[in-house]
Amino acid sequence: MTVDREVPPAQPHALRAAVLGAGSWGTTFAAVMADAGCEVTVWGRDEKVCRQITEHHRNERYVPGVELPAGITATTDARAAVDGADLVVIAIPSQSARATLETLRDVIGPDAVAVSLMKGVELGTDRRMSQVVAESLGIGHDRIAVVSGPNLAKEIAHRQPTATVVASTNDETAQLVAKACASSYFRPYTNRDVVGVELCGAVKNVIALAVGISQGRGLGYNTMATVITRGLVEITRLGLALGADAETFPGLAGMGDLMATCASPDSRNHTLGNHIGRGMTLEEALAATGGTAEGVKSSRSVLELAESLGVEMPITHAVVRVLHEGLPVDDLAALLLARPHKAEGV
Repeated sequence: MTVDREVPPAQPHALRAAVLGAGSWGTTFAAVMADAGCEVTVWGRDEKVCRQITEHHRNERYVPGVELPAGITATTDARAAVDGADLVVIAIPSQSARATLETLRDVIGPDAVAVSLMKGVELGTDRRMSQVVAESLGIGHDRIAVVSGPNLAKEIAHRQPTATVVASTNDETAQLVAKACASSYFRPYTNRDVVGVELCGAVKNVIALAVGISQGRGLGYNTMATVITRGLVEITRLGLALGADAETFPGLAGMGDLMATCASPDSRNHTLGNHIGRGMTLEEALAATGGTAEGVKSSRSVLELAESLGVEMPITHAVVRVLHEGLPVDDLAALLLARPHKAEGV
């Protein structure tokens, strides 16, 4: 049985971290690690954003109104950022991760640890993000950690208290990453269940889309509670089919992250779903939301994975039909409620 283990607050250290991705979560996690004592370099594609981070300690495009720790620098040169880093933190869109990481395969250090902040399943391969990282960088899973939990970037950027899960098959790797991000407001717990933690992070975005769609249609808290609760059943069902630990799903990475993503207006997936529910097309909703709503693309790859295993995921299936197959949003609730009657626990 796997349980979350509490990690004591980290002491100042000189670990060097490279963060790939200058978006809201990448920038925020860079600040978390800097507050924990790491030397942090952020890689981003936008020269203006990188210059603002380095010279003014701000990222007004993605984390407006927040002063970043002075120790953070940024660059548009990914190889320079990764070269010599003890930790390579990956906070880029999941569907472009492989192409980006393959270009860095020959520069990552022989002992460097890769940390995935990504939440998705790769289209076409059904690979979880830790698998994509291992294959792209050519490193073992013992050098990979996954960070996931109720971690809305906007709240953490303002140093509001939260907890998270650092999952790795290697205890030393998990402890290293946990110490590199532990602070007075960010509390990591370690876990060996990488499969369960990653699936929770990927599928909760799809469930948040369903909640957003329903709320965009004017449906209330009964519907929200129903979708969240049955969504957790879907996540658990898929995870157990892949060998995950049942104890992961009611924890921080499971129910904790699911609640935060489905309930918060700061969640891009919830927001995008709300736009769809109000009548926007997918293209209009993507433009209005801004940033990356991982559940849009991951919904299809999650469904493909579930179908390959013979796992029923009716909410995920309904979201795919609305987003990608033209199902009218008013048919979403009816599709979910029309399923055969059965006992709750199955």
